[in-house]
Amino acid sequence: IKKEGNMLNNGVILAGGKSSRMGEDKALLPFGKYSSLSRYQYEKMKNLFKNVYISAKNNKFDFPAKIILDKNENFSPLIAIKSILEELKQDFFLISVDMPLVPKDDIKNLIKLYCSSKEFEIYTVKTSKGLEPTAAIYTQKVLPIINKMLSNNQHKLQNLLKNSKTAYLNTKNSGLYININNKIEYEKALKFYKNL
Repeated sequence: IKKEGNMLNNGVILAGGKSSRMGEDKALLPFGKYSSLSRYQYEKMKNLFKNVYISAKNNKFDFPAKIILDKNENFSPLIAIKSILEELKQDFFLISVDMPLVPKDDIKNLIKLYCSSKEFEIYTVKTSKGLEPTAAIYTQKVLPIINKMLSNNQHKLQNLLKNSKTAYLNTKNSGLYININNKIEYEKALKFYKNL
C-alpha cells in the first residue's frame, strides 16, 4: 500500500517491559506452536511488513531477529517509541508483544487509513475500551511531542494520543485486544488462539 511513493515498511514488536505481574518474562512464554509470544508475533508481522523489529532491553530471543535496543534504564513505552523513531527515521506500526490476538485485518485496515490521509501523527485502533496506543502507527511527526512530554516527565501513552493529531479505526473485534499481564489472561489468550 503506497503513501507518497512509500510503503509502510516497518513493524515493531514492543517487548521491553518488566512483566512484574506475570512473574516471568512474558515475551518468552510459549504460545501455540511457537516457542514464545515474541516468535509468534514476529512471524505474524513478517506477513504484513517488509521489515520487522523487536524493541527490547537486550537480545533474549531464540530466533534471528532485528533488535532495536532500548538503552534507557527506566523502561517506558514512550521512551521505547522515541528510540524506535530515532533509530528507523521512518514511520512504523507498533504492536505490544502481549497482544497476540489483534486481527491481521485490523492492521491492514489501519495501514489503509494511514495511506489515505497524510495529516495525522498517530493512527490507532478504537475498541470498546478506548484507543489502543500499543496497536498503532507512529509517524516521525510525533517525535517533538514525545520529546516535550519526556522533558516534563510525562510517560502515559494515552496522553500522547490526546496531545497528537490522532486518527482511529473502529474495530468490531474489541474482545481480541487482550493484554496478557498475568497467568489467567495468558490461559485465556491461549484458549482464544486455539479457537481462532
